Parts: sequence; C-alpha cells; structure tokens
Amino acid sequence: MADVESTVRLAELLRHPEDLEKIPALKAEFTRKKTAIDGQLRHGLKDQLEVTQAGMTSITDGQRTVNLIKEEMMKIDKLCAEAQNMIHDFPHINLVAQTHRNFEQVEKMKKDIDSFQDRLERLEMLLGEDDQDPANQPNLLQIHYELTQLREIREEAMDQIERSEDASTELIENLRLDTGATVQDYFTRLDDIIEWFDNHVGEACINLIELVQAGNEGMVVRLALVVEEEERTDKKVKALQDAQREYKDLASRLKSIATGPKQLRGYKDKFLASIKFVCQAKLEQVNETFLEDPGKLEKSLKWYFNNLNTVKLGMQTLMPKKWKIFRTYCNIYHELMHDWLISRMEDPGLMPTQILAIIDWVDKYYAKMQKLGVPEEHLTPHLIDNRSSELVREYRQVIIGKVEEWMNNMAVTDKKNLLERDDNAYDKDEYGYFRTKTMGIMWGMLQQQLNVASSSDRTDVCEGVIEAMFRALASRQRMWESLVEAEVARYLVPNSDQDGMQQLQDWLIALANDQIACIDDSPEEMGGSPSYLTKFEREITPLVSAVYLPNIAAQVESLKNGYIDLGTLCIQNFTTLIFKVDFRTIMTEFFTGAWYGAKGIASIVNTFQDYLNDYKDVLNSSFEDILILELSDQLLIHYLSSVRNKSAKFRRADPFTDKIRDDVLHIFNFFDPTPSGQEVRERWRVVKLFNNLLESDKARVSMAYEEFKVQYWDVQIGWVEAVLRSRDDFDRNMLNQVKAKAAEVNVERGDETIMSRVK
Repeated sequence: MADVESTVRLAELLRHPEDLEKIPALKAEFTRKKTAIDGQLRHGLKDQLEVTQAGMTSITDGQRTVNLIKEEMMKIDKLCAEAQNMIHDFPHINLVAQTHRNFEQVEKMKKDIDSFQDRLERLEMLLGEDDQDPANQPNLLQIHYELTQLREIREEAMDQIERSEDASTELIENLRLDTGATVQDYFTRLDDIIEWFDNHVGEACINLIELVQAGNEGMVVRLALVVEEEERTDKKVKALQDAQREYKDLASRLKSIATGPKQLRGYKDKFLASIKFVCQAKLEQVNETFLEDPGKLEKSLKWYFNNLNTVKLGMQTLMPKKWKIFRTYCNIYHELMHDWLISRMEDPGLMPTQILAIIDWVDKYYAKMQKLGVPEEHLTPHLIDNRSSELVREYRQVIIGKVEEWMNNMAVTDKKNLLERDDNAYDKDEYGYFRTKTMGIMWGMLQQQLNVASSSDRTDVCEGVIEAMFRALASRQRMWESLVEAEVARYLVPNSDQDGMQQLQDWLIALANDQIACIDDSPEEMGGSPSYLTKFEREITPLVSAVYLPNIAAQVESLKNGYIDLGTLCIQNFTTLIFKVDFRTIMTEFFTGAWYGAKGIASIVNTFQDYLNDYKDVLNSSFEDILILELSDQLLIHYLSSVRNKSAKFRRADPFTDKIRDDVLHIFNFFDPTPSGQEVRERWRVVKLFNNLLESDKARVSMAYEEFKVQYWDVQIGWVEAVLRSRDDFDRNMLNQVKAKAAEVNVERGDETIMSRVK
C-alpha cells in the first residue's frame, strides 16, 4: 500500500518531462526531511526507552513490595488463627471487644452527627466570605480541611450502614436528630456545600494565569495545596481499590483496610481539564479571527506564548515540583494547537490564504517555543503531523484549481457566445479594433491568482501555479483552433445554410485581434504599453528559481508562436469563407467557355475591395499584410486548381494565353497599391510556368515541366496531369514524357511553396 501511495505522489510531482529537472531539488528536500525525521525518531526512541525502562523497574519493585506485603499479611492471619486456638475464652473476649469497638464507633458517629449542622453552617459562612473576595479566597485551606473531615464522617456512616449485619441498623440513615432533620438531610446539604466549594476551586483554576500575572501568589499556593492533597488522597483510594480487587478475600477479613475515602474525587484531573478548557476557549476565538482574516493569526495567538511565559516565570515556584507544571502546560497547549490546526487543514472549505497562514505559522511557532526554552523535539506530535509538503501542494493545487475552473468557465462562455453568434460578446477597443470581452478578463484573473501564489514567498508554489497557467493558455489556444475550424467547416458543405456567416467573420476578426493583443508590444517610449504576454513574463520571472527560468523562455516562445498561428488561422478561415461562399459560382467558370466572356477576376477583386473597406478599421493593422497575402494566395490556389473544373478546356484556337495575362494584370492592378504588392507579384509568377505547360508544343511539354519542377519542387504530378488533360491536344504520349522527366529530375527540397497547396 505504501508503494502505491509513493507511486501516486511521484506521479503528481512528475507530470511532465520537464519536471525531471526537479528531481535533484526534490531529492535534496526529501533527504533533508528524512534527516530531520530520523533525528526526531532517535530522540523520541531514546525518551521512550528511558520511560519504558523506568516503568518496568517500577512495576518490578511494586510487584516485589506487593508480594512482601502479601506474605506478611498471611503471617499475621496465621498468627491470629493460632492465637484464637491458644486462648480458651477467645470468642467471648472477641465478642466483648467487638461490642466495645462498635459502641465507640456509634458514640463517635453520634458526636460527629450532633456537631454536623454547626460545622456545615460554619462552612457556609466561610464560603460566603470567599464569595466576597474570589481573587484571594482566604478561607480556602480551612474550608478544604473541614470539608474533608465532613466527607470522611459521611463515608464512615454510610460504610457502617452498608457493613452492618443487622438490617434494623439501616434505620440509622433515617434517624431523626434533635432538630427534626435526618442524617440523609445533612448529607444532601453537604453535597450542596461541596458543589459550592468546587465552584470556587474551578473558578480559581480557570483564572490561574490571571492570578499569577496579578501577583496573587498566596491564592495560587493555596489552590496548589488543595489539589496536591486531593491528588494524594486519590492515590490512596486507587491503591485501596486495587488491593480490594486483587486481594478481595484478605481485604474483607481486615476491616481496617476499608477505612478512609472510598471514591476518587479527581481534583487533579479537573485542574488539568481547566487548563485545557481555557486554552480551547481562546482557540475558538482565534478560529473566528482566522476565518475572517488569516493574516492576523500570529497576532491573535499572542496570548498563547504570554500564558506559557507566565507559567515559566511565575508559576513553577508556586506549584509542586513533581507536577512539572511548565512542561504540563506546554504539552496541553501544544496538543490543542496541533488538533486545531489539523481540524483547519481538514476543513473542505479551507481557503488558499488560510493554507498559507498555516504554512507560515509552523516555523514561527517553533521559533517562539524555542525562545521559551522548549526545543522542537520536545513537542510531540509535530504541529501539523509533518504535512508541510502536503499543505504546500494543497495550497498550490487550490490556486491551480481556481485557474482551471475560471478558464473552463470562460471556455464554456466563449463557446456558447460563438455558437450563438452573440455580437455583444465582442466590442471595439481604444483603437477601434474588434476584441472579445473575455480576453482582458482572463489575463486579469491570471494576475489575481499569480498575486495569491506570490504571497506565499515559495518558489515551488509559484512554479507549480505558473506551469498550470502555461498549460491553461496553451489549452485555450487549442480550444479556439478546433472551434474556429469546426464552425467554418459548417459553411463549406455544398448547399449549406449561410445564416450567421457574417457574424462568424466578425468573430474571426475579433479573435485575430485578440492574439495580436497578447503578443504585440507597443514602443513604451512612444507612450505604448507591453502586451499581455510580455507583462505576464515580467511578473512571473522574479517568482521562480534560476533553474526554472529557461522553462519560462521556452513556454513564452511557444505561446507566442501559438498566438501567431491562431491569429493567422482566423485570417485564413476568414478568406476561406469568402471564396467558398462569395466565389462559389464564379470559380466554377474559370477555364471553361464562359470564362472568356466573363469578368470573373474583375468581380473578385471588387469583392476584395469591399471586404477590405468594411474591415480595415476594425482589423488590427498588423494583420493587414497577412490578409492581403492570404486573399492573393487563396485566389492563386483556386485559380490554378480550376483546371479541374468539369468543363475546363484549353483549345489551341482560343486566346487563353491572352485571357490569363488579362486576369493577372487585373490582380496586379489591385494588389500593387498595397504594401504587399511586390510580394504578390512574386507569388503570381507561377502563372507564367502554368501558362508554359498549356501553350508549349507537345515535344517541349516535358521541358516546361522540368522548368516548373526546378522552381517549385513541391508541384504535384497529379495537378500537372490535370493541366495536361485540359489541353485539347492531350494524348498519352505527352503524359508519359512528363512522367519520365519527373523520374529524371532531381531537385533540392526547400521551404514549401504555394504549389504545395494546389491539389
């Protein structure tokens, strides 16, 4: 089972390949903790062995003493039996002696009962006086002494009644005295006085710290004497009960063993319970403060160490040394502090700030106890059961859970808004660009959780939270990619419903702008501001260790590339919708008979102009070149792919070369005024090679293909075959020559060209 738990914990710590770099740090931390635990175990084992050895020695000595007593009592019993046989009139003598003893006991009991009422009244008077001065209680010892005597009188009377062989003597219990009251009435009244006295003692125990702080040493000593005497009496009672239980027959024959108190009064236990009660009551007040403001934990526990310091400096000399009162207080207080902290840790509603407060408190607690002269190894159990690492992980996981929860909630909201084409979910920023409303909220949330993590002043917490944020940001990029592609695909199906397409295009522009906002750094010297990702990188860098810094650089670079790719994807899908919806009919006419008389390209570039006019003010200027190049590339790809149109045919008698030249000129005239005009020209030069494949003589087609292949290494043979088949003079020999040339030509592969996208 332990192996399984260890494996699970390792799986939590080493979730990602890069976590392997943490192994040396984790190993060092575990080694340090193991050394500390081993030291505690050795010290604890030594103490335990000493205690065990002392206990075994005491048990052996006690058993030896009990055996000696047993042997002596057996000798006495034997002598008594022999004495009875030696004395001829012993039964009569014994009867007379027993009668005399009974008479003395009855006479003494009668005398005690006669004075019982006066003594009770005196105790009531003394208790009343102490009620007037609870801080001093000058009569405490006198009351305790007389109250002890009255208790013994009652116990003796009740014992005689219980041991009497004559049932008629039970009437003594109801014997009416001169005052008309019964013995039972007095005994009941005695219980009331005992309760009164116990209240005085209990109040003094509860206020013990305050009494010492006020310098009321006399009261503290009197209280200690009372408790010590009661402790001594309880030990005798316990010994009597043990003897009666172990040697019942012998004890019944020795009547003197049954004299004295019969019941445990437990004043020492009540004294210790009052210490615990006071500490618990104050911890309950601390708990309320802790729930409201965990940062005030240290301040709200100031009394804890003040009390212990009071015991150390002012109470030890006033209490019996055998009590080890300071150690007793420390043990009780420490155990209660431990239980309270564990209960807080196991609270399902434990907040991150509360976890952090507990983590910080552990070291402060032991430091303060060390100042009081109590080292950590003397305080058992450990304050939080050595669960600091677990608590750190829990604190970190709470923050990570919040990050994941909020990111998931935003993802659900974003998906819903996009699917419903909610135009209220995006707005214009200060530059007039479309932007989604959740982007700023997301970065603000990350900032809040980063502040919570940084408040821990622990790099392991910050690194874990930062790692989770990187994962969440990358996951959000993937979410948008899949969602955009899925929504665009709905409109690419033939005869699909075009409802909501305009709103989807607006969304694509807003999403593209979001990606630029994440990575585009405006020059600060010109009054600009850093991008979201740059600010995020600046904030997290001081929070991590030097070992983790390379990971930040790699993650940030990966996110930057992801934002660029996502923004480009949105622009690409924006243009895809234009071609698949706006130009669906026009593109089918290219290279057919209708192409020569139609103004297909002119119509397309006019539509381009309309789109650019509509979106130039709401699209980030950084995407202007990308959009222009994407429109050009999409048009070029569709143009070249149109050779696969059903009725596409290039007849030698038709002016297809002039028509192609005219189309290209329209393209150049439109794109030349743009910043990307020259690049558009370079990309459209492939049309010349395409034209060469169409107009070359049959014998030179293979040479035209070779020229094409050398400049565009990734031109696909399937597309070349479609071009050749669109010629009206196509034959199998022409295709075979081209395929043979394709097998001969050896070109160097480089970056992908536009022809990789032409199918």
